[in-house]
Amino acid sequence: MTTKDLAYWQQLAAQLSIEGRAFIDGRYVEPASGKTFDCVSPIDGRVIAKVADCDENDVNNAVAAARRAFDNNGWAGMPPRNRKKILLRFAGLIHTHKDELSLLETLDAGKPIGDTSSVDIPGAAYAVEWFAEAIDKVGGEVAPVDKRIVGLVTREPIGVVACVVPWNFPLLMASWKFAPALAAGNSVVLKPSEKSPLTALRIAQLASDAGIPAGVFNVIPGGGAPGKLLALHMDVDCLAFTGSTAVGKLIMQYAGQSNLKRVWLELGGKSPNIVLPDCPDFDRAAAAAAGAIFYNMGEMCTAGSRLLVHRDIKDMFIGKVLEQAAKWTPGNPLDPQTSMGAIVDQIQLDRVQSYITAGKAESRLLAGGERTLQDSGGYYLQPTIFDALPGHKIAREEIFGPVLSVITFDTLDEAITIANDSEYGLAAAVWTSNLTTAHEAARRLRAGTVWVNCYDEGGDMNFPFGGYKQSGNGRDKSLHALEKYTELKSTLIKLR
Repeated sequence: MTTKDLAYWQQLAAQLSIEGRAFIDGRYVEPASGKTFDCVSPIDGRVIAKVADCDENDVNNAVAAARRAFDNNGWAGMPPRNRKKILLRFAGLIHTHKDELSLLETLDAGKPIGDTSSVDIPGAAYAVEWFAEAIDKVGGEVAPVDKRIVGLVTREPIGVVACVVPWNFPLLMASWKFAPALAAGNSVVLKPSEKSPLTALRIAQLASDAGIPAGVFNVIPGGGAPGKLLALHMDVDCLAFTGSTAVGKLIMQYAGQSNLKRVWLELGGKSPNIVLPDCPDFDRAAAAAAGAIFYNMGEMCTAGSRLLVHRDIKDMFIGKVLEQAAKWTPGNPLDPQTSMGAIVDQIQLDRVQSYITAGKAESRLLAGGERTLQDSGGYYLQPTIFDALPGHKIAREEIFGPVLSVITFDTLDEAITIANDSEYGLAAAVWTSNLTTAHEAARRLRAGTVWVNCYDEGGDMNFPFGGYKQSGNGRDKSLHALEKYTELKSTLIKLR
C-alpha cells in the first residue's frame, strides 16, 4: 500500500490535469465570451488553472439544457429505484477518485489534505449515497376524506434547481444540495464559488459517466454574475444558496423581482459555545472549543467563534484552551500531519486581519493575531484568541477566520441572553453535567443545532441542518431536505 505522505501528494499534484471549462448539456464547453479567470492556490499563491468566467449566455445555455432535460421526463420520470442505481454509481465514482478530488480541494481552497481526504470528499459521496438510498422509500399519503373520494398527497420534482455554493466546503456543501435535488428528479445548475470551483467541475464528468443524462447536471463557474443571473432567471424554479447573509438577502430580492422562485438559504453564524462550572470534562471541552474555531481555519458558518465561560472557571479554562490552540499550527496543506491550512485567498486574509486589528483596539489579545509562513507565498494566519465583551465588534460580526472571542458570564440566564443576542442562529453548544440544565438550555438557545457536551458532532445525514433568524431558512441534510426540491400535490378522485 502506498504511503500517502507529503511526497505522495506532491507527486500527484505534479501529474494532475485540471479541468477549467464549464459543463453544460453533458459536455465541457468553453465560455461563450472566451473569458477565463485565474484559479490561485492559497498554499503558495500560484495560478494553478484558468477557469471559465461564465456570463449571461452560459447561464441561459445551462438553464435551457436543464429545462429540456426536465421536460423530456427522462430523469424526472425515471422510476426512483433506477435513479437510485445511477446515483449510487455516481457516489462510487466519487469514492474511486477520492485522492484526485481531495487534492483538487486542497490545492484550490487551502484545506489540509488530511481533512479533504477523510471528511470532505467521503462526506460528499455519503450525501449522494444517502439520498439515493432514500428516494425509493419516500412515499406519499392517502388522505382520510369522504368515502366517495380517494385523496392522494404526492410529491413531484420542482423542475430546474440552481445551487449556488460557498468556498469553505466546496464539494461537501454542494452535495448537500445537488444530491437531494437530483434524487427527487430535478435538473440542476450548480454554480461553485469562484474561489474554489475545481471539484465541482471534475464531478460533472463523473456524474455523466455514472449515467446521469445530459442536461440534468450542469456546472457553470464564474464570479458573482452567474449567481445573480440564476436568481433572476425566469426559468429557474428553485435556488438553494449557502453563503453570507448579505448576499442571501439580495438573492431573495432577485427571486421576488423575477418569477418568485423558491429560495432556500443557509447563511452566516456567530455560534456561542457555553461552558458551565459543572462541565463534565474540562480538557475535552477545551479541545472541542479550540477545534470549533480553528478547524478549517475558522472558515465555517458553525464555527464556535464565541466562547462563553463562567467567571468561576474562566482563568483555568482559558489556560486549557490556550494549550489546545498551540496544537493548531498552520502548515503545508499537502502534509497529512498539518492540522491548519491556508486562508482561502488574499481578500479573505485581509478581511480577517482587519477584524484582528479592530479586536486589538477594543479587546485583550491572548494569543496569535499574526500572519505566518509568508515565505511560502500562501495565506496563513496564527490561531487568534481575544478576551472580549459581548458588544465588541469581533464578538458580534461573523469573521470567517481563526479568531475566537472569549466572553465571561455569571449565570446561565446571562449566558443564554448573550448567546441569543445575535442576528444569527445557526448553532450553539452547552457543557454541563446537569441533564435538566442541558435540556433547558437547548430549548432556550435560538439555534438550528444545539450540541450538549460536544461541538460540531453529528456528521450523520439523518440530522437536518440550517438556522434560525438571519442564519437562513430551510434545511439541508435528512429527509427534510427533500421538501425543498419537491412540489406537494393534492389529487382528489371522486368515485361513483
